[in-house]
Amino acid sequence: MKRTISTLIKAAAVTTSTLACSTALAADKPDQVTIGYFLEWPTANQVAQVEKHYDKAMGVDVEWRAFDSGAAMSAAMASGDVDMAYSQGLVPFTVAVSQGLPITMVGIAVSYAENDNCVVGKGAGITLDNAKDLEGKSVSVPFGTVAHYKMLRVMSHLGVDSTKVRLLDMAPADGAAALMRDDVAMACGWGGALRRMKNFGEVLMSAKEQESIGIRVFDVISASNRFAEEYPEMVTKFLQVTDNANRSYATNPAPAQPIIAKASGLSLDESNQILALFDFPLKDAQLSQAWMGGTVQSFTKEVADFFVKHKQIPKALADYSATIDSSYYSNVN
Repeated sequence: MKRTISTLIKAAAVTTSTLACSTALAADKPDQVTIGYFLEWPTANQVAQVEKHYDKAMGVDVEWRAFDSGAAMSAAMASGDVDMAYSQGLVPFTVAVSQGLPITMVGIAVSYAENDNCVVGKGAGITLDNAKDLEGKSVSVPFGTVAHYKMLRVMSHLGVDSTKVRLLDMAPADGAAALMRDDVAMACGWGGALRRMKNFGEVLMSAKEQESIGIRVFDVISASNRFAEEYPEMVTKFLQVTDNANRSYATNPAPAQPIIAKASGLSLDESNQILALFDFPLKDAQLSQAWMGGTVQSFTKEVADFFVKHKQIPKALADYSATIDSSYYSNVN
């Protein structure tokens, strides 16, 4: 999920001293496990959520608590109100751990590169082959977001000098309107705004092509350090149920789609349009070099350094490996 970095920083600035003072011994199991998630964000695991497969596998009642930002998820995990978060955005996760909040990435929830992109206007005449012609033209992009980071990475790869491009800080909806009016040569955004942009042009670089040069757009599965350290088997069981749900959806999505739509609070058509742009990595992919085997760690560092350079966060960690732990997924069957 996307939020401006300034908002994320304010929301993530939460004290965790009460947790540091806690020395209580862990019980065999907690009375309840609380998972943060987003409404209007359909995911394959929502069938397991509705049918209480998580409750059965983990042996406790699982409460699903809706949030409106990934930063709020970070704060809730740091305070002990929430144990894990499903589909927390990479940016708010990165902001949180960069500021020392005690949370850990334990898996990848969803990859949605196709749901975040830049669209070149039909009249601009710009393709991958002549992308350098963007120099001197106007491009809309919401500053301080992964979309901003992606756009600059793509420009660099294509040999475009971004300092010679007139970058306009515009929300995706405004960018779509500007593209429709031909006020900009290219607009960048996500979700519904991206779908509207595509009515007036074509993506400059496909998601597959972006992934081939190391660009990722994804949400994570995160856990508070307290919960992960006290109940590691429960974290693995959560991931096991998630992996099973993802595998089932990949094999036969149709029966799951109405359940997912209802659980996410969307119409079936709206939900299916979003799901069509989502990919839910299975265990082998999760542990591969393309994901938690190394690329996620380096990509998280790149994103953090980018935002430090652009004064969106005060500092980055020297290395993000300690904030990303694939061992829980390694124990999934």
